Amino acid sequence: MAVQSKEAVIPPWGLAVAGATGAVIANALVYPLDIVKTRLQVQEKRKPTNPTPTGVDAVHYTSTWDAISKIAKDDGFLGLYAGINGALIGVASTNFAYFYWYSVVRTLYISSQKTTTPPSTAIELSLGAVAGAVAQIFTIPVAVITTRQQTQGKGERKGMVDTAKEVINSEDGWSGLWRGLKASLVLVVNPAITYGAYQRLREVIFPGKLNLRPWEAFLLGAMSKSLATIATQPLIVAKVGLQSKPPPSREGKPFKSFIEVMSFIIKNEGILGLFKGIAPQITKGLLVQGLLMMTKERMELMFILLFRYLRKLKSDQLQKAADLAASKAKQALPLITK
Repeated sequence: MAVQSKEAVIPPWGLAVAGATGAVIANALVYPLDIVKTRLQVQEKRKPTNPTPTGVDAVHYTSTWDAISKIAKDDGFLGLYAGINGALIGVASTNFAYFYWYSVVRTLYISSQKTTTPPSTAIELSLGAVAGAVAQIFTIPVAVITTRQQTQGKGERKGMVDTAKEVINSEDGWSGLWRGLKASLVLVVNPAITYGAYQRLREVIFPGKLNLRPWEAFLLGAMSKSLATIATQPLIVAKVGLQSKPPPSREGKPFKSFIEVMSFIIKNEGILGLFKGIAPQITKGLLVQGLLMMTKERMELMFILLFRYLRKLKSDQLQKAADLAASKAKQALPLITK
């Protein structure tokens, strides 16, 4: 199997660096879509009985383009990149942890099997879920801070440290940095579905191929992410609701669980409210996952070439050392025979 061969060549940290690099580049390129989908997902359907919203809550977005236009108008062009530092730190750490642990658990599983057949789809999903859960536990505080930053207006904007202090000083205390952890642990099925589907589609569409062309990796990444996003969108909306400030109608009362968020949305906006922001979510997912996998494949190829060069260099040095030792032995041999 192609992936098995590649994993045998590249150590887990190499795969993790490749995945994290691809994720940072991809997310930086499409970051405005991340802002837009977050704003769309946290806004609530207004009712006459609701209190008059203020600040960023006073603006209502009707579509992806409407959100981009209003954010750029109210907050300037840089408003579309609010919270990008924290977001990229979160993306890098999450993806590094995910790809590292995915490589580790997958390699351990494959080495424990007596057969050479590739893991089934169910096994791929399970391995991805384990890796995703470990990654989320360590990186969710950055996601909470980033979500808060993305929903701050121009006059409310704060840095990562100040935003973190704001979360800690709320009624949740330090545990507020892990708000939405349960939803995040459930959402590990998203990268699990994404990467599991990627591996399965790769074996079906490009069987036995070790290195994919950029467009092939982009295609597989986009297809796998679309499937994962559609399946998990209600949970994504619930997680964002948990991690952001509560809507004006709740008068500052935060949600306690993702079930409570989903119940609130269904009651106020109907079942379709659970899919709000899905257009930029899918668009972002398509581009990010496609670019991520395309970059990751290139990075992995670079690592393969690097390790091959280092092995050749080491082999040449060992050969030179052996030749030198043999030469000295020949010179000493006449003295010994005398």
